[in-house]
Order: sequence, then structure tokens, then C-alpha cells
Amino acid sequence: MTAHPLRRALAALLFALPLAQAQEFTASTDPARAQVTLPEPAKPALPSLILIGDSTVRNGRDDGQGKGPEGQWGWGNPIAAYFDLNKINVVNRAVGGLSSRTYRSSGHWERTKPFIKRGDWVVMQFGHNDASPVNDNSRARGVLRGTGPEKEDINNQLTGKPETVTTYGAYLRGYVAEIRAAGATPVIASPVIRKRWEADGVTVTRAGGNFAGWAAEVARQEGVAFIDLNEWGAKRYEALGRTVVATLFPPDPETVHTNWLGAAVNAQLVVAGLLQNKVLPEDVYKQRFAPDGSDDRPVVDARKVKVEAPRDAKLPSLVLIGDSTVRSGGQNGAFGWGERLAPFFDTQRVNVVNNAIGGRSSRTFFTEGRWASVLENLKAGDWMLIQFGHNDGARIGDPAGKNRGSVPGIGDETVEDTRPDGSKEAVQSFGWYLKRYITDARAKGANVVVLSPIPHKDRWKPEQPRDFENYAAWGEQVAKANGAQFIDLTLRVAEAYRAIGAERVDGFFSDARTHTNDAGAVFNATQLVEGLKRLPGQPFKGWLREPGL
Repeated sequence: MTAHPLRRALAALLFALPLAQAQEFTASTDPARAQVTLPEPAKPALPSLILIGDSTVRNGRDDGQGKGPEGQWGWGNPIAAYFDLNKINVVNRAVGGLSSRTYRSSGHWERTKPFIKRGDWVVMQFGHNDASPVNDNSRARGVLRGTGPEKEDINNQLTGKPETVTTYGAYLRGYVAEIRAAGATPVIASPVIRKRWEADGVTVTRAGGNFAGWAAEVARQEGVAFIDLNEWGAKRYEALGRTVVATLFPPDPETVHTNWLGAAVNAQLVVAGLLQNKVLPEDVYKQRFAPDGSDDRPVVDARKVKVEAPRDAKLPSLVLIGDSTVRSGGQNGAFGWGERLAPFFDTQRVNVVNNAIGGRSSRTFFTEGRWASVLENLKAGDWMLIQFGHNDGARIGDPAGKNRGSVPGIGDETVEDTRPDGSKEAVQSFGWYLKRYITDARAKGANVVVLSPIPHKDRWKPEQPRDFENYAAWGEQVAKANGAQFIDLTLRVAEAYRAIGAERVDGFFSDARTHTNDAGAVFNATQLVEGLKRLPGQPFKGWLREPGL
């Protein structure tokens, strides 16, 4: 049976990230008395990111119950691979089966505190076990519901000792206070989302009205960074769909504990939360994520990227506009196809001017004023290539989207978005922005070719759904309706990838799935040139030459 394409995409994480070394674990029948050997900071002189919580953070022996990646894993295992461990320790001291109450009453908190020092960060995630009975002879790990000052004095049936049980919020506040007293920074995370679907089969059941909501409330009250693993996880699962989400868990009836792939998805959300709250220094991250799982690399300031002018103003110009897949500038070994296009042209006859800029969408290339600057240099007889789409899918209204998302489609409908300075922006459709570029350029006497985006590393095989299907369709419709040419670069590159096979294609990328290296940029530039040769009337015939000649 062929694996689902999104399952394949997610499975790439299994090969990109190492499994952390398993820790010794022996447990009695009472998880609160678990004899657990937990990791300590590997390099005590470095700052540490310390994790406390339950089995959804660190499961059992942290070895998948000997079942490998398909066993049960907490997100505290794969998250270490997203950090530079030469700059920060990642210390997972969560214990399976415990609650915010029993992590303390079992003595694990007292054993963890000596490792917390000034300048460290402690992420706490409790809640899955806190709804258990307050007093029984099995676990006795439940807490009082809510965030208030209520208390209940019990004679603990499990330990035989008196105990005062408080609310979930009170236990969290206790951790926050002691972490701050140690000079460290506390971070509260809501419990990870469970694999539970509403009757419609597409909506994930939230837990916002109880432990997730109470965690958020305590974070607000205490002025602590909050990571909403409940809501973000639900949105991520809904985007992936029920079939793919099932592959992130061991077989049914498991709904709480993820397998290693699911743990990696949750780890990405934690990284996204740390980034969004600006908790850690920028240089400790090896990989960055937004809540939707996309790469969250900082967007370069457009004002620092000079608009490129034609080398020889007397010659016609081939002008490129787009995102980092057109020009990456060598950042982290990435190059866009536009940076390897000039050798295919006779530069004594035409200027090749690459004014693409990383991190932009069809919307932000326009709203930031980049288009106005490019337009000043356009003249009659020039040609322009347009390729956007990789960043247009960001959610409008989500700060993690960096105000890049455009309205889906080609219509005139708008959606209001709030900019970082508090001002409001009427966001147009992807097609609206393309039409504006085309009509502005043609008004200057220039010609336009619209390109669909290059495909992702994991979305080009025949059995996989077509990458950028909507953006290709929208681009073609707008081009034809407004006097521009269109090249389905997504499909052209995908077909070329299929011809050479996965091993070579994997060697074309500088990151997990989006940005090509030098060889990949040359390969994709070659496919573009083949597309230009096949345009009606062969408008580029007099400019093209074989590279190296």
C-alpha cells in the first residue's frame, strides 16, 4: 500500500532528527513512586532549557517501549534536535503518570530544582493526569479544578499520609514562583491536544474550557510566556486531516500518547511557541517553526536589500520578482533559481535583473513598496517573470504569518488584517496582486510571464497530490485574462524530478523541503529556460544561449 503523501512528508523528520539516548527507568505500580533516572545538564556551564511534565513530554524509559519510532514518545525527545547543544542544554525531566500535584509530592520537583540556575528556562506541561481522582488507592494524583485558592485536606489512601490538595492553577503558580526564585524563566504550556474528533470528522475536540484554559489563565495572571499546544495542535491536526493524524499515534484506541513522528510534530509547536514569545536567544535554534509547521526563519528587512538596476540601461531587461525560491543569497547554503539564470542568456543583448526577495508573498512584495521601486526601472520591451505562492498561504490574522498571507483565489474580496503597528490593512486576493503586477508592467510597455511556484522536496512524486495546485490555477487564469504568458513551473520541475529520481532530488535541497542549494538552483533554472523556449512566438529566442558558451 502506498503511504499517504503527508505521512511521507512528516516521516522525513524521522531521518532528519536523531532519537535522544534512552534513560534508565524502573517503576513500581505507583507512578508517583517511580524510580526514574532522569538526565542532567550535559554541559553545566551552559544555560539549560529544562522540561517538566508527564508522559506526553517524556514517556516511560524514553525508548518507545522498545518498539522504535512506532511506540509511545513524548515531545521532549525530538525537541533537542532543534537546538544547538553547543549553546544550550535541553534537559527533559518529565515523568510519565504524574500530575502537577504528584510531580511535586513524589519528590521529582525537589530532585530537579538543584539543576535550575540563573539564566535557565523551565517549560512545564501538566494536565493529562490532573483530572484523576483526588484520593484513591491506585494513583491519588488528581487536583482540584480551576485556578483559585481552594484546598482540600485528605488522608491519602495510597501513601497513608495526610495531604493538602490544591487547585491545578495553584500548583502551576507554585512552580512559577520557585523557578523565578532560582533566577530562571518559567514557561507554561497547555496539555497537548488529544486525537479526538467532533461528529463532522474534520474538527478536533479542544480542551480550552478546562486544563488548557486554566493553564492560559495562570500564564496571564503571572505574566508568563504561554504555549497553546491545545489550540495550535488542534489547528495542525485539522490541516493534516484525520487520515494523516492517525499515523501520528500508535494504533487505536490510543488518543493521548503520540508515536515518535507525532512527538516531533508537537515538538515543532513548542519551538514555535518559544519563538513567538521570544523566550530564548535567537542563536540557540538549529531549526525554527511557525505554529503551522512552516519554517519560521526571520524575514529579511526589505530596506536592507537594494533594488537591483539594469547593468546597461540601453538594453532590454529580463526582470525577476518573487520570494526566496527565486533569490536566497546563499543564506544557509540556499540559492534560488533566479540566481543561476543569467548564464542561459546573452548578457550583451539583455540584462538579467533579479529583484526577488526572501520571505515575501504576492502581498508583501507590493505593500512594502518593493514593487514600486522595481516598476520605476521597467521600460518598454522589457520582460518580467513573476513567481509567488510559497508564503501566500500564511493565515491572515495569525502573528506567526508575519502579515504575508493573501486571500485565496483571484477575486476582489478583502480580509482585514492588523499590522504590527496596530494599523489595519485590507488584504487582497492572490490573483488581485498578480493582476496589479501585470497591468502595471504592461502599462510601462513591458511583457509578463507568470510562473507557478517550484515544488517542495516532498511533493513531486506521481502518487502524491499535485503541489501548489490552486496557485498554479489562479496564476494561469490571471495571466490569460490580463495579457500575460504562463508557465506551470511546478509541474515542469516535478516532471524533471521524476525523470532523475529521489536520490538526486534529495541532493538538490539545502533544508528539509523548500530551499534549493546551488545544484538545485541550476537544475530548476534549466527547467524554466525550457519553459521559456516553448512560449508562443518564442519571444526569448534571440536572447538565450547555452551555458558556458
